[in-house]
Amino acid sequence: MVTQVNLRAYWRFLVVIRQFFPLIVAYTRDRRKYILFGGGRSVGTETQLERAEMLLETLLTLGPTFIKLGQLLSTRPDILPPEYVDVLSSLQDDVPPAPWDESQVVIEDELGPVDEAFDDFDRDPISGASLGQVYTAEYEGDPVAVKVRRPGIEALVEADLRVVRWSLPIVRRFIGQGRAFSLENLSDEFAKTIRQEMDYSREKRILQEIKANFADNERILIPEPIDDRSGPRVLTMEYLPGTKINDIETLDRKGIDRTELATTLQRVYLQMIVDDGVFHADPHPGNLAVTDGGKIIFYDFGMSGTVDSFIQDKIIDFYLAVANQDIDAILDTLIEMGTLSPSADRQVMGDVMELAIADARGEDIEQYRVQQIIEQVESTIYEFPLRLPRNLALILRVATVVEGVCVTLDPDFDFISVATDYLQEEGYYEETARQLIQEGGQQLQQTSRALFEVPPKLNRTLDRVENGNLSVNVRLEDENDVLDRLARRIVYGLFVAVGALSTAILYAFEGTSVLPAAVAAVLTLPPLFALYRSFRRKRGIRAKPQFTRQSMRDRRE
Repeated sequence: MVTQVNLRAYWRFLVVIRQFFPLIVAYTRDRRKYILFGGGRSVGTETQLERAEMLLETLLTLGPTFIKLGQLLSTRPDILPPEYVDVLSSLQDDVPPAPWDESQVVIEDELGPVDEAFDDFDRDPISGASLGQVYTAEYEGDPVAVKVRRPGIEALVEADLRVVRWSLPIVRRFIGQGRAFSLENLSDEFAKTIRQEMDYSREKRILQEIKANFADNERILIPEPIDDRSGPRVLTMEYLPGTKINDIETLDRKGIDRTELATTLQRVYLQMIVDDGVFHADPHPGNLAVTDGGKIIFYDFGMSGTVDSFIQDKIIDFYLAVANQDIDAILDTLIEMGTLSPSADRQVMGDVMELAIADARGEDIEQYRVQQIIEQVESTIYEFPLRLPRNLALILRVATVVEGVCVTLDPDFDFISVATDYLQEEGYYEETARQLIQEGGQQLQQTSRALFEVPPKLNRTLDRVENGNLSVNVRLEDENDVLDRLARRIVYGLFVAVGALSTAILYAFEGTSVLPAAVAAVLTLPPLFALYRSFRRKRGIRAKPQFTRQSMRDRRE
């Protein structure tokens, strides 16, 4: 039986295909210049940017679900080229508010009559987003902010999620194998993310958890949720007004130290990610404000993330490696986190990291910023067949957005210096030193044991060689299926040779009829065609240098 959601999904699928049709045609012509035949086309940076802008407009036209999809894709440099990531990073979750009578239905379904639930309620929203909008009200004499889920958004999102899932096979046809691998779980990941963001009960729990983690920090403010005026579709919380964090003129007029603000913001996010394991994942300036006393206010915890202890340890290792300019340690950490393929060329990747750090230093050798390093890593991630874990992608995005806000507050802000000071104060340098000492002791112990174990084992092995009892098992790695292709060519060649010989013999001895020879010739054609195709396939991996200093500078420009 076809449900209403499926009917809506079928209609939305047609709408989505129509909106994406110009891009589908363009990507098809990249593979076949004349759609059905012809060679491929090379696409320059300018064309990529034009297509990224077209994609941005398409996502905005398709509405809330696809706006959120664009925001998610802006955190996935392992799927999209850098030009697309840059354009989609500017995607703002800002849409016209829904009519009051529709929002009123949602509030009253959750809390009862509006005028009974609140002392006073302003019917004009102060902000509107794709999934919800915020109103101001008064409850028990105190000002509150009421976040209301957009009316009817659940059915639209569920239909669009089906469309996204149905569209993945089409998308895979236009991307490389490495990025197709990253797309496998994108649909489920996106569905989980957007459903979580629509669940205001979950947002309230996250808000309370992060608020408790910073209970002793007097430099930040997180609104207090009001339990008896909240539900899955309505979240009521303390109203905390402030100056937008990127309103530099107002901050200066109020005499607020912007460098201290930037330092506080960076340290707060380091604590969330490195220590607490749960973090506010949408730190754009619209969700950050500053009180007249210089405290930072955090809004909107709908987009949040968690970090397990293993990733926390690896992030610490990464920060320490960058601070120490230890290229090998940086690469090892990226491999351990699952970001960099173990088979990647370490020399090439090392050159990338060295150039990124050198470019980021500027005139002062001690001044270099993590955002510039991340930009180079993002480009590298796109070029190599890698997979970026979701929460790690979210952390990557958070780090770049936070650093951007910090640099807006203080153009000379040193991200690495703040991170290094934080890690030192929290004792991570000492902990790392202790781990190195322990590992060194274990290695020394293993080496000492080997001094006693190796000679007897070597002696037994030499005895087996002398007696002719030594056997060696060899496993040949054939990731590119070279042996398989060679075997098929041999088989095809044998069939062609037998067919040609049979045709010649039949033609020579069947003087009265050429039909048997013709039949033999026809039967020989399929293996001949298969043999021809096996030699027409691309040989090896064609690559071009991607990481020269000039090309990296061109990308940043």
